[in-house]
Formats: sequence, structure tokens, C-alpha cells
Amino acid sequence: EEQLVEFGGGMVESGGSLRLSCVASGFTFEHWAMAWFRQLPGKEREGVAYISSSDGSTHYLDTVNGRFTISRDNAKKTVYLQMNSLKPEDTAVYYCAAMEHWGSSWHLPQELYDVWGQGTQVTVSS
Repeated sequence: EEQLVEFGGGMVESGGSLRLSCVASGFTFEHWAMAWFRQLPGKEREGVAYISSSDGSTHYLDTVNGRFTISRDNAKKTVYLQMNSLKPEDTAVYYCAAMEHWGSSWHLPQELYDVWGQGTQVTVSS
């Protein structure tokens, strides 16, 4: 069974840092494009960061570019999201997602993602 499990959410003060981890199982991780999404209260889910399966290239939402870093460890079947300089407006439920796709998935619709994690809450206090 294909599965993603997220770790690392929590509460942090404005300006602080958190690192989210997402462990994959049940599929050939290194061949799949990975991404982090978030859903803010009362808003639609949005893509935050993407990492390619083919060359490790990354793509970010404008509002997090320069503060967040996505990375992957294919040997550990894990994708990470390092979040620095957090702001209250980053408060959301964060999801990792996987798409069976060779390359980057940042330009593809959310509906094409094959596997989603359960989500982890990130709360940034002012």
C-alpha cells in the first residue's frame, strides 16, 4: 500500500524554525515527484514547495521562497521541508504529496497527485 506519513509539526513563535519530514512506503520513491502543500484556515489548499524526481530541482510558492527549503533523501524515502523565519500567516495544516512522475510536478494540478499524507499542524504565534 502506498503511504506517506508526516512528522515535525507543532507550535513555534514568529521568526522561529521547524522541519517537517515525510516518510514514504509502498512505492519506488526515487521515481516520484514530491511536494508539500498547506491549507490555511478557511482557504483552499496551495502548493508550497516541489522537488523533482529526475534532477532534484525545486520550485517554491513566492511567499515562502527564501525562507523554506525542500529536500529529499531517496535512500531514506523521505522528503523534508525546512521552514525558517516563520510568520503567523504560515499557520496551516501541511501535507506532503507524491506523484508518479519523472521530473518536476510544480506546474501540474493537485488532482494528479497519487498519494497524500494525513497532514500535520503548524502554528506560528505572533
